[in-house]
Amino acid sequence: MTKEYKTIREIAGPLIFVEKTEPVGYNELVNINLPDGTTKRGQVLDTSHDIVVVQIFEGTGGLNKECGVRFTGETIKLPVSKDLLGRILSGSGEPLDGGPRIVPEDRLEITGAAINPYARLPPKDFIQTGISTIDGMNTLVRGQKLPIFSGSGLPHNEIALQIARQSKVRGSDEQFAVVFAAMGITNEEAQYFMRDFERTGALERAVVFLNLADDPAVERLITPRLALTAAEYLAYEHDMHVLVILTDITNYCEALRQMGAAREEVPGRRGYPGYMYTDLASLYERAGVVKGRKGSVTQFSILSMPGDDITHPIPDLSGYITEGQIVISRELHRKGIYPPVNVLPSLSRLMNSGIGATRTREDHKAVSDQLYAAYAEGKDLRGLVAIVGKDALSDRDKKFLEFADMFEDRFVRQGSDENRDIETTLSIGWELLAELPEAQLTRIDNKYIQKYHPAHKGKQE
Repeated sequence: MTKEYKTIREIAGPLIFVEKTEPVGYNELVNINLPDGTTKRGQVLDTSHDIVVVQIFEGTGGLNKECGVRFTGETIKLPVSKDLLGRILSGSGEPLDGGPRIVPEDRLEITGAAINPYARLPPKDFIQTGISTIDGMNTLVRGQKLPIFSGSGLPHNEIALQIARQSKVRGSDEQFAVVFAAMGITNEEAQYFMRDFERTGALERAVVFLNLADDPAVERLITPRLALTAAEYLAYEHDMHVLVILTDITNYCEALRQMGAAREEVPGRRGYPGYMYTDLASLYERAGVVKGRKGSVTQFSILSMPGDDITHPIPDLSGYITEGQIVISRELHRKGIYPPVNVLPSLSRLMNSGIGATRTREDHKAVSDQLYAAYAEGKDLRGLVAIVGKDALSDRDKKFLEFADMFEDRFVRQGSDENRDIETTLSIGWELLAELPEAQLTRIDNKYIQKYHPAHKGKQE
């Protein structure tokens, strides 16, 4: 029988400090018995010879120094089974959809096991999201971690839902699932997510974890770990290809900073803990493809950059750990363009591994490069026009200026329910490139121009 300690010495924010007489493990689960008979749960955050620091999941309201503390000897575990699919759970794994509790096939520790670098396979299989700016120019591949850098008020949640609805492994009948974890969202946003999942039928192949803004900040720290544990179980035990969408990582980091302040730690950049890089890596690095396993875990983590500052510690550290980024543009959003993805600062470092003749199409890389170069030149010319006026431009420059507008209107802009396959995306790309003089298509091999350019395609047929 476990001992109950009545040795609480201090209560500070979401933390309690307990004197103890026996060894206590790091991350150990704790039950706190209140005088009114209710129980709150907590987790050991720090342990020394004399004092144990416990973070309380439900907040410290109602606690006093007379409460009893029991150390369970276990860490937090998620009950898992294939019945997780189709369920909506709270940020601590409790059902929110009115359904029964999960009958577990197993109980897994939420910290997960680090993937041995030798056991990792290089990601190479193309995942089609149905969004042209991602599929065509910043391709997502199976096992990749690709964050979306957004800002407050931008439609990153809508983009996340569209990706959750539309993502699939092209030309494959393998099982595909989505694990969606929302952290620090409002109740209105939670209702919006649930309605959309149910309306579109995407819930059938999804597991949803919702941590609300008024839930304890401590719970926000375990929500992404629960989601990734569910994803790893589905991937490695049931051979499924799982896409994990985490939104919003900024709320997670704010909770991390709040906990650091409560523990009176020495702050790092902008008040965030010095170990935030390591903590974020413990989430991001759980994506991957493992030798000998058919399943995979792919990650889309969404973070809203405070003040749209891409040098802020959260996007800055995320960029070091992940394999690229998708950047959401406020300028495009103001123009009424959805999804407002700015392809110029966006990057997928693993794109070349997932495209080409056997995976998408042989001309994919060349079309992407040429679209990027032409759009970049057109954007530069907009700045020049503001100084010298459009009439001062040469005919060639006017073509590139018009191309930038057409690119945003026809390639970037698409409906929130519009699911474009990669052939449609590349066809739109060729239609836009056909508006430029053929001599300016310097990044595309002539054999692709002869085969796919609209001016030559008709002749071949």
